[in-house]
Amino acid sequence: MLKPIRIKFLCLLFIIICVVAFFISNRSPSFNPRPVVPEVCPRSVSKQSITPLKNTKHLLVSAFMDQRVQGFDIRLIGMFRRDSIQELHCFFCCANYTSETTPTKVLQHSDNFGFPFVTTDIMCRIPKKCNATHVTLLTQTRPMNGSENIWLPIRNKKTNGGAEERMDFTVCVSNLFGDYNNVLQFAQTLEMYRLLGVNRVVIYNTSCGPDLDRLLRSYSQEGFVEIVSWPIDKYMNPSRGWRFSEFGGDIHYFGQLTTLNECIYRSMERSRYVLLNDIDEIIMPYQHDNLKSLMDELQKQHPNVGVFLIENHIFPKHHFEPSGRFHLPKWSGVPGINILEHVYREDPDRKIYHPYKMIVQPRMVEQTSVHEVLQFFGQQYKVPLDVCRIVHVRVALRKLLKLEELNVDKRLWDFQEKLIPHVDKVLENLGFLNDSG
Repeated sequence: MLKPIRIKFLCLLFIIICVVAFFISNRSPSFNPRPVVPEVCPRSVSKQSITPLKNTKHLLVSAFMDQRVQGFDIRLIGMFRRDSIQELHCFFCCANYTSETTPTKVLQHSDNFGFPFVTTDIMCRIPKKCNATHVTLLTQTRPMNGSENIWLPIRNKKTNGGAEERMDFTVCVSNLFGDYNNVLQFAQTLEMYRLLGVNRVVIYNTSCGPDLDRLLRSYSQEGFVEIVSWPIDKYMNPSRGWRFSEFGGDIHYFGQLTTLNECIYRSMERSRYVLLNDIDEIIMPYQHDNLKSLMDELQKQHPNVGVFLIENHIFPKHHFEPSGRFHLPKWSGVPGINILEHVYREDPDRKIYHPYKMIVQPRMVEQTSVHEVLQFFGQQYKVPLDVCRIVHVRVALRKLLKLEELNVDKRLWDFQEKLIPHVDKVLENLGFLNDSG
């Protein structure tokens, strides 16, 4: 039997050992038996289409899963100031915790037209065992305070629930700004595209006139138009023109190049083809009744082509069809141009550069400009004029041409029996129609 003195000594020794173990475990992480719990992802997720990047002069737009380029998983699209490119690191939210950072590759697009800001891709790789849901960029290898980071959701991820049903055709329109209020031409163009088989029209909207805003909201509620708010004028001085030496400003044409690229990636997993054109342009098939039959035939003839170039043709708005057949009084009070009244088409001056617009397979495009793709994976093909061309009713490009030097082109009239009632219905629902008509 232990003596009382020995019992007291053993108790005291046990207490000393416990105290020493406590101090050691708190002073040296290597002795800490507790597992390291990763930082939980912050909840600050950007809900804006333009997100300033902390500690830089750059702006981020969106992030997409993109594994087409070897060595990378993620492509972020942004607008970077060209004179301030710096080393950046990708930082991921892995479902419910944050990862270590990974290095980036910053790719400035080759078209900048002399402006300080340029469309930029930031490529990076997801760490192993990370089920990445969100991503941001850091200027250092470790986050200083994770709760201050603004996260972008990663789009185009494959999910177990399956992707949404894939559409055939999406039209990407960029950009609306100023007080553009051409309601009649816009309604006619949208209804013409609907007749041609377009499933959705995506529009990047900085501002527009009040009547066009009403029309856009109506199409948006229906689901045919997807409006992406584009408040670029809150972050920089966007140019109203395409050349810096002539128009000045921070970025080309309200960020047109950025929105076109963003729209391609936005549509990559949900649309078979993407049409890249302006709000007053119609990519019109001349030997087919709709875009699907046109593209089915073109793709059969050219299976490796991912970019189809469509030549632009101007229909000057100051020349009117003389019979007045489609000068409809009921449309007289609607702001904008009646495209059915303009049937005289310019031939382009082929001695100078003449622009094209495009129909692309989005999965085969990496970077695009306005009139040509910059980086792509397949081939491209110029579609013959008798097969497809752009109907573009606007101010004359070749202003010195006389009426007899223009071509009569009434292709739009082939659709008038369905087009006019469809336009009437839209305008009547919004109260635009003249009752006396």
